[in-house]
Amino acid sequence: MKPNTVTVTSVVDAPIEKVWRIWTEPEHIKQWNHASEDWHTTEAENDLTVGGKFRSRMEAKDKSMGFDFEGVYEDIQVNQLIQYRLEDDRKVRISFVSEGEQTKIVETFDAESMNSIELQQQGWQAILDHFTEYAERN
Repeated sequence: MKPNTVTVTSVVDAPIEKVWRIWTEPEHIKQWNHASEDWHTTEAENDLTVGGKFRSRMEAKDKSMGFDFEGVYEDIQVNQLIQYRLEDDRKVRISFVSEGEQTKIVETFDAESMNSIELQQQGWQAILDHFTEYAERN
């Protein structure tokens, strides 16, 4: 059975080269990769190559819970596309489209079965919104 897919989008008021760099560099990932202000990413590793692995350690700021978000890259096209497979075999595809001095990001992922589609969409959109805010001010 094919999993449900969810798509979130954003338009970032920054050129694609800057958006790509902030999306992929660990020191930046730690600054924007959270769905709410009571969570943060404490560690980030990123081997941005086909077959390379990434890992972000996401934790509640009160230390009540945390998890590793990790996967393996399947396709990389610089300034255009990132596709990876998560540890639970779900796929994620992120496209970056230059629109002059702006960049459109379209992120599509296979939904998991533990949380509602709506909750997953809200969480991933919140992370993307934090990315947009961070990229526009840095």
